[in-house]
Amino acid sequence: MTANDEAQVVLRLDSITKTFGALTANDAVSLSLHKGEVIALLGENGAGKTTLMNILFGQYTADSGTVEVMGNALPPGNPRAALDAGVGMVHQHFTLAEGMTVLENVTLGTRSLWSLGTDRAAALARITKLAADFKLSVDPDARIGALTVGERQRVEILKALYRDARILILDEPTAVLTPQETDDLFETLRKAVALGLSIVFISHKLHEVMAISDRVLILRHGKLVHEGRTTDTDRHDLAARMVGAEVAAPKIAKGTPGPALMQLVDVSTPDEGNAPGLKSLTLDLRAGQITGLAGVSGNGQAALAGLIGGLRSPTTGTLMLNGETQAHWSPRTAVHNGIARIPEDRHKTGTIADFDLTENAILECYMDAPYSTRGWMHWQRAAEFTNEIIKTYDVRCPGPTTRIRLLSGGNMQKLILGRVLEASPRIILANQPVRGLDIGAVNYVHERLLEARDGGAAVILISEDLDEIMALSDVIHVISEGRLSPAFARGSMTPAELGIWMAGHGFEPEHAHAS
Repeated sequence: MTANDEAQVVLRLDSITKTFGALTANDAVSLSLHKGEVIALLGENGAGKTTLMNILFGQYTADSGTVEVMGNALPPGNPRAALDAGVGMVHQHFTLAEGMTVLENVTLGTRSLWSLGTDRAAALARITKLAADFKLSVDPDARIGALTVGERQRVEILKALYRDARILILDEPTAVLTPQETDDLFETLRKAVALGLSIVFISHKLHEVMAISDRVLILRHGKLVHEGRTTDTDRHDLAARMVGAEVAAPKIAKGTPGPALMQLVDVSTPDEGNAPGLKSLTLDLRAGQITGLAGVSGNGQAALAGLIGGLRSPTTGTLMLNGETQAHWSPRTAVHNGIARIPEDRHKTGTIADFDLTENAILECYMDAPYSTRGWMHWQRAAEFTNEIIKTYDVRCPGPTTRIRLLSGGNMQKLILGRVLEASPRIILANQPVRGLDIGAVNYVHERLLEARDGGAAVILISEDLDEIMALSDVIHVISEGRLSPAFARGSMTPAELGIWMAGHGFEPEHAHAS
């Protein structure tokens, strides 16, 4: 940045305060952003980051305080005014119409229905140029439903750039990306900054913050507690400032595997659209052991998770629990056999948005004691259970009657974790269990998974974070196009060696059935 650019403030938030009932989400927060600058906004789950950005984007109205873009005050609660002022926002959970093309999604809302045909050529030319300028390779005619997660994110960024965004808000932009996709995103961001775009980068991944940002701002309990240049700090210091105390990762001892609680033998499932099914997969989930499943997103993880959770049945092969073949496999059978799920998508399959926290906490056990007797619900017991989860797992919320859709993604995840782990399950399906969680919560979740393992549970950890897989797993498998690699003992493989398997190499016919 030139001295002139550095002096040019493109965004200023002054004394922003926002409350939700008794909860103060933002407490007199002030910040500024300069042209061609990347600021990282950090904080624990529920610290107020997303609320602050939603106020900037006009989706929430602040109780007090002002927002200025390019020196002009933004009217509160008006997303159109924010868009017109050059503010673009890419949400953690994408807002794309899956049945429409890239071109249709990017241009949606920017032109009248009557001009769809006549403007197509001009829109296509502009999108093609933006994609080339910012290295956002994507087919304009491809349907969103056929794209990878990384490609969908490129479309979200193209949407913002197409609307002449000069300020881009990225909320957990790498939460669902592979390492290669993250590298591609950062290349795009550096290109955009060089061309004068200013970025607010919200993330829990501190190594990424160190790599991409110029300044770091930290919120804690709604207050701005730190602001400084990235070069003047490090990951350890940032983690301590986020939680207000020193942060230590759990010590991981080797597990003691017991008998196989679940066995999949030569199991296959059908493909679903572009998503591969399982291909003659054999896997043992043993008591007292964490089995890690590594792989690039979309290579059969969803099929395996659905099978373990009872949502799918094998078309061929055998599924056994405690040595007994399961002929009739269903979610209810899975739950009643002590299988607990931390689902990949907390919004679609983990919670019901308009249910409150108590209703969501007992979703999978509401028909059972102690919450139900002959069809009569014991809501007081359910509320007590929910309050215990809120306290133990630090779920930031007004209370158990809060609609879960009002919580941050990280706090939704904490409620799901509590629901699962407090049930003392025999088998735990942990599918992306720490996605979107802050460093303190990540360490806590890892500790609880290790405790469950040491208490005799079989844990299958599905994660796109290779560091997490390598740190926690007693044995590691790689899944690629529905095929499973041999089991690799902890410490026996380097990230590069696992990466070769993740790329699909090494799956000779004799390996396809290995366990």
